[in-house]
Amino acid sequence: MFKERYLHSAVTGDLREKMVFIGGPRQVGKTTLARQIGEGDYKKYDYLSWDNRQDRKRIIEGQFKADADLLIFDEIHKYRQWKNYLKGEFDQNKDKFNILATGSARMDVYRRGGDSLMGRYHYYRLHPFTLAEASGLAPVLTVLKEPSFVDPDKNHLGKVFSDLFRFGGFPEPFIKKDLMELRRFHNERLDRLVKEDIRDIEQIRDLSALQVLVDILPEKVGSLLSLNSLKEDLLVTHKTVSLWMNVLERFYYHFRIYPFAGSAIRSLRKEPKMYLWDWSQLENEAARFENLIASHLLKVAHYFYDRQGHKVELFFLRDTDGREVDFLLTVNRKPWLAVEAKMTASENSNHLGYFSTRLKIPFSYQVIKESGVDYLKDAVRFISADKFLSGLM
Repeated sequence: MFKERYLHSAVTGDLREKMVFIGGPRQVGKTTLARQIGEGDYKKYDYLSWDNRQDRKRIIEGQFKADADLLIFDEIHKYRQWKNYLKGEFDQNKDKFNILATGSARMDVYRRGGDSLMGRYHYYRLHPFTLAEASGLAPVLTVLKEPSFVDPDKNHLGKVFSDLFRFGGFPEPFIKKDLMELRRFHNERLDRLVKEDIRDIEQIRDLSALQVLVDILPEKVGSLLSLNSLKEDLLVTHKTVSLWMNVLERFYYHFRIYPFAGSAIRSLRKEPKMYLWDWSQLENEAARFENLIASHLLKVAHYFYDRQGHKVELFFLRDTDGREVDFLLTVNRKPWLAVEAKMTASENSNHLGYFSTRLKIPFSYQVIKESGVDYLKDAVRFISADKFLSGLM
């Protein structure tokens, strides 16, 4: 089982030179990670939450613990002047203490007015637990190289995968493994997302309609997302539903991936596909499985971009003839690996082989939910999810 989060050493290393911002969904473990860094890597740290009245006063007045060598600002993005505030503290005191800031909204997006923080910080997106992290594995994954997989039977990965599939990767429900607590977690997290986090920052008048959008989006997972269809469901304008979707994405409720455009295929350049950061919300098992795979692959893309600077991106494949493959990871738009998610090995995807040949994709996998599968057929590796995911982040 995990001892520390996968970003721990990366964040600690970057704090020596710059500020570090950590974004991610509500309750994904940002505060816990920040405190663990403070307790394990610093002599003394000062934790200040913008949601706490006393801490808020100390932040505004610049009253910090005198001997602190790390300042942790939690949910600081809710402060209207947060960017200029952090810039000033960093420029004035960078030789005195390090600064770590966390937020449940994308802190690399809220740059409204004033001087830019560019060059003063590194930004990380913290993801829920994935199979490798939850199992205590440390995969050595290199861009454009084939992942190295672990034998599930020897490492009890099947049980970890089963727990992730049922309870999701958010720390609290995953650790408790209790269905009643999972339901309560869903209700409380989504309620606070709309009524607290989004309300505090965004100028949205009709929060009840936004809540309806949150409730219906799980039904759209894995299919092409049509804003026109959503606007008809909600009886709002296209501009309004587009705004709401962007807001929910900035607050890490969902993420969208887009069709890959390549000269070797007649790609479809229209609607994206949408997935949730918390796949355990999904009742349909096939959709939940596809979302789980999408989330693992997105974590790979974000880690390589945030930590190593590689432009790794997640797409899906779909051409004008209707052929489709669930996922494609690219490096600088060069295909790396393609993945099709299927519940059983009998569900064979002919499209995966077609795209692999046309785009010269180095590694192609049909990832199966059932365990005990691993064989090669027509340049496509059929592999169980518990084994495939062991080679990712």
